[in-house]
Amino acid sequence: MRKYQIPTADYVEFNSNEYVKAKTYLEKTKYPCVIKADGLAAGKGVIVCSGIQHALTTLDDIFNKKIFGSSGDKIVVEEFLDGEEASILAVTDGNDFVCLPSAQDHKRIGDNDTGKNTGGMGAYSPAPVVTSKVLKEVEEKIIVPTLKGLQTEGRTFSGCLYCGLMITKEDVKVVEFNCRFGDPETQAVLPVIKGDFLKLICSAAEGKIDKTAVEYSGGSAVCVVAASKGYPDEYAAGYVVEGINEFDSDKNILVFQAGTKEKDGNVVTGGGRVLGVTSVISENNLLEAQKKAYGALKKINFKDIYYRTDIAAKALN
Repeated sequence: MRKYQIPTADYVEFNSNEYVKAKTYLEKTKYPCVIKADGLAAGKGVIVCSGIQHALTTLDDIFNKKIFGSSGDKIVVEEFLDGEEASILAVTDGNDFVCLPSAQDHKRIGDNDTGKNTGGMGAYSPAPVVTSKVLKEVEEKIIVPTLKGLQTEGRTFSGCLYCGLMITKEDVKVVEFNCRFGDPETQAVLPVIKGDFLKLICSAAEGKIDKTAVEYSGGSAVCVVAASKGYPDEYAAGYVVEGINEFDSDKNILVFQAGTKEKDGNVVTGGGRVLGVTSVISENNLLEAQKKAYGALKKINFKDIYYRTDIAAKALN
């Protein structure tokens, strides 16, 4: 991103044998700051540090106590970006692309964005913070130079470019990229497109994307993740999930099974994020979609069920 002038947070990297150097840097840096494990950490490897003590404890946890194992052998200390997050999924053939409707994920475990980071506790689409002006900026300053940069590096990319963004008062910056559809954003995005989705992804794979294959339907969707109490740390599993068959004939509710298993003919909990309960309505009315999603959740139950109660609240505010 630095090489191709793609806007992102300033950062510095440290290896585990540079503990003293990292500590010295943290004693001088501006707070809040973000410390990230460089390797895979199940969506939990990002810690927003409020001050020096928090940062030094985090450094000790990662480098000395090895809470992320070898995934924490290198860390990235990043500038904290203040703004509102949004996600754009761009399906590309390597040259041209189609942006699917915008979404906003909710990474923190608790209401009002409190507590630890997770793999995502819910999402909604479309995200009002992504105005037509913001989308144009994302396309011109982020997606186009990224695809061109990958071509220049001999790594032409076709597939889904997931752009995790921070929309600040000044501009838009990249928080993360992924080469896949996002979870739980996809559960809210795909239900609000119309057309031939298979045609879109096949045309991208074949190297000549069909930009007319899909379009925004005009609707809205809210996905709320029903998790196991204790996630993203330790949690119990094996509890019977009740109520998910209530919606077999309801076209406005989709229940995505994530961390589930089948046992003795029952669906039981088998992971931290158990279900993605998604409401879909034909008009762009996030308040109504939010009501439907939480109304559906009231009919679903398993022992130690936990979910955030404020998914889509930012948009409504």
